[in-house]
Amino acid sequence: MTEVSSLTGRLLVAAPALADPNFDRAVVLLLDHDEEGSLGVVLNRPTPVGVGDILMSWAGLTGEPDVVFQGGPVSLDSALGVAVIPGDEGPLGWRRVYGAIGLVDLEAPPELLAAALGSLRIFAGYAGWGPGQLESELSEGAWYVVESEPGDVSSPNPEGLWRAVLRRQRSELAMIATYPDDPSLN
Repeated sequence: MTEVSSLTGRLLVAAPALADPNFDRAVVLLLDHDEEGSLGVVLNRPTPVGVGDILMSWAGLTGEPDVVFQGGPVSLDSALGVAVIPGDEGPLGWRRVYGAIGLVDLEAPPELLAAALGSLRIFAGYAGWGPGQLESELSEGAWYVVESEPGDVSSPNPEGLWRAVLRRQRSELAMIATYPDDPSLN
């Protein structure tokens, strides 16, 4: 069996040629990646649904935009909370994933986490890959793998995140940020 180097905490940035409409210009934060598969959330797909419409107790703790994000095409009826909590120790109800980024137990009382939260986003669904599936997509050039920054989780302009993440790269990837939405119009 091939050893898998963990990409947990990294970003998958969709290559312009990625044909799956679920991931067109997507920026995915990988929350788990090992030999059993991968799981992440799409950071740049805000929905029109307010957090207060589905999780009233968490509504006052999310950043702007205060909406639910479509985390991916899998299990859209489930919710994941991703939060940035600065410092070495996180509160009860939060599990560190990578650096200051972690998962929130949405069953926990929000007041357990309120004072510690740097930012919080709520995601409906997630993106998932079976064993070897993501590695296959990476070898086909469907994704660019880049380092995440805590601010990616709470970007106030999620629609511009794809270009922003690419633009900050110190390689030829920065030029891909200028790739037109529809190259046929050039």
